[in-house]
Amino acid sequence: MPFYHTLGQIPAKRHTQFRQADGGLYYEQLFGTEGFSGMSSLLYHTHRPTIVKSIGETLDVSPEIAVNKNLKAYRFLGYNAKPVADFLKSRTPLMLNNDVAFGVAAPQQSMTDYFYKNADADEMLFIHEGSGTLKTLVGNIDFEYGDYLIIPRGMIYQIQFNTDNNRLLYLESYSPIYTPKRYRNHFGQLLEHSPYCERDFKLPKNLETHNEKGDFLIKIKKQNQLHHYVYGTHPFDVVGWDGYNFPYGFSIHNFEPITGRVHQPPPVHQTFEAHNFVVCSFVPRLYDYHPLAIPAPYNHSNIDSDEVLYYVDGDFMSRNNIKRGDFTLHPGGIPHGPQPGATERSIGKTETHELAVMIDTFRPLMLTKQALGLDDGEYYKSWME
Repeated sequence: MPFYHTLGQIPAKRHTQFRQADGGLYYEQLFGTEGFSGMSSLLYHTHRPTIVKSIGETLDVSPEIAVNKNLKAYRFLGYNAKPVADFLKSRTPLMLNNDVAFGVAAPQQSMTDYFYKNADADEMLFIHEGSGTLKTLVGNIDFEYGDYLIIPRGMIYQIQFNTDNNRLLYLESYSPIYTPKRYRNHFGQLLEHSPYCERDFKLPKNLETHNEKGDFLIKIKKQNQLHHYVYGTHPFDVVGWDGYNFPYGFSIHNFEPITGRVHQPPPVHQTFEAHNFVVCSFVPRLYDYHPLAIPAPYNHSNIDSDEVLYYVDGDFMSRNNIKRGDFTLHPGGIPHGPQPGATERSIGKTETHELAVMIDTFRPLMLTKQALGLDDGEYYKSWME
C-alpha cells in the first residue's frame, strides 16, 4: 500500500532498543517484499517471531489441471461450488497461470484452531456474501458484502465470519497487488482523476496483542505445499508497527465510475494491477450520453489477454441468462462481444445497475478439473442467432 500507516507503540528511532516493562527487549521484524526494495513495515513483537516447536504434515494442494491450452469460451456456475466448513478446504481453484490463480470459496466456519500464511502470493478476497473480521498480526479489518481484502504475502491471518453462509472470490497473485500506476503521482498519492482515493480504504485497526505461550498452529502455503508449523508463542503478539506493507480493504461500492459520451473501454474500470494481469470493477453507472450512443460494448478481439468476468449482482446488460456467481471466460485469440439482442436492448437506456469483477490476464489461463465440473457446456455457442 503506497502510503504510511501505524498502530500501537513504536520506538522513536528504528533499529534501536525498545524495551518491555520487565526490561526485556521487544523483537523488531522487517516485514517487506521484493528483497529490501519493495513495500515494508517494521513490527515489534513481544516474543521472538521465530520460535518453531515442531513441524507437522505437509499437504500437496496443487490444482489439478484439466485444460492446459484453451481457445474456448466458457461459463462456469460459481454458486454450484458446494459450501465446506473449513476456510482453506472450501477454496475451489478454477483458473491459473504463472502469474495468478483464482477461484471461489464458500466457507461455513471461522478459522479458530489455526492461523494461515500464504508465503508465495498476495491474496485478494472479494466478499460476495457474508461479513466478519479479518484478523492479522498488524490489526483487524471488518468486512462485508462488496469488500475487496488485499492481504500481502507473508501476512499471518485468521478470518472470523459472522454467519455460516459465505461466498468469496479469491485470487492469489505471485507479484505484489498495487493500485494502478496511472492513478498515482510519483509520490504514490492517488490523483484527482482516480476513481477512488485513500479515504475510501479500510485500514487495520484494533491491534490485539496476545502475550501467550503454548502451541499455535500456522498453516503456511509455499510452492503449492501446505506446511503445518507449530510455534511456541501466539503470532499476534505485536505491540506496534509502522510502514507501508499491510492489509487493507476497499468496497466495490466506493468505486466511482468513469463515463463518457460514447462507450468507454474496460481500462476505465481498473481497480488493481499486478504483473501481467489487472482487476476491474463494473459498478452502477450512467450510460453513454451521446444522442446516438450504443451503451452495449462493441465487439473486440482478445488478442493479448484472457478476459474473465465474475458476475456479482444486478442486470448484466451485454449477456443473456447470466446469474450471480457465474464466471465467463473469453480467451485471447478470438473476438467476443454482446450476445444476440443485447446491443439493441441497450439503445435508449440511461443507466445500469450491474456489479461485476473482471480479471484480465496477459498470459493464457489453464483450467482446473473443478472448473470443468462447473461448466454449463453451452456458453461458446451463445452468440448464435
